Amino acid sequence: MSHLRREVVKQLFQKRTYFGWAGLLAVPLIMTIALKLSTTPPQAGEGPPFLSDIVNNGLNVPLSALAALSFFLLPLVSAMTGGFVIAGEAEQGTLKTLLSRPVTRSGILLAKWLVAVGYVGVGMALVFVGALLSGWLVFGIHPLTTLSGSQMGVAHAVGLIALGYLIGLAGMACIVSLAVLISTLTDSSLTAAISALVLVLVLQVLGQFHYFDFLKPYLFTSHFEDWFNLLRQPIPWEPIWKALVTFAAYIVAFMVAAWAWFRRKDILS
Repeated sequence: MSHLRREVVKQLFQKRTYFGWAGLLAVPLIMTIALKLSTTPPQAGEGPPFLSDIVNNGLNVPLSALAALSFFLLPLVSAMTGGFVIAGEAEQGTLKTLLSRPVTRSGILLAKWLVAVGYVGVGMALVFVGALLSGWLVFGIHPLTTLSGSQMGVAHAVGLIALGYLIGLAGMACIVSLAVLISTLTDSSLTAAISALVLVLVLQVLGQFHYFDFLKPYLFTSHFEDWFNLLRQPIPWEPIWKALVTFAAYIVAFMVAAWAWFRRKDILS
């Protein structure tokens, strides 16, 4: 626990922490302002899902923000955060000092992973709250029209949107875990972050080709949008549970591999 507290304090005293959060929060705010000032609202099918309905209901702002961010910016932040976990310490020459303390390598790796996932989670929470408030202040909040065409009460809709963000966080935790794994294999945080992001983008591209449909159920990137099912009535829970199981399987696999490599890693600096 003491090492976890140190990692949290270290994260909070880094300027890039707040730049990352500010960048995520800026997306729904800019989206809201742009739509408010626009004389021609977007048509159905333009931009991320739910964008065309924002002017009619502010509840669509957090929905559209999550859909937009899940494609690139959230994976980027997740990859950069996870990539710095071990490789960043190595390139700064502080990893050897860190390991000289009376803590196990397993404890260090787990604490850093928890802080990295927590960092992404705080960023997504800021997006959710900022998008909800800006949508309410600018467009107002009304009962939400589901993807099935029925109406959903405001309180119920807010709860399901929050659950959608948690499911999205589980998907981003896969990327963090992948970046952590690569971070144990290299002494360059930039290499780890870029490698993880490129792999995620490649998997997303593969998911766009029908030839690779047989792979889609097994790619964690194919489940990034499964939270959409929360907006159907009745809610089809099966694909949501499958997505969570897939996310969990990848997180465990990546972190077990990272632990196996890190516990034997030679520390030269």
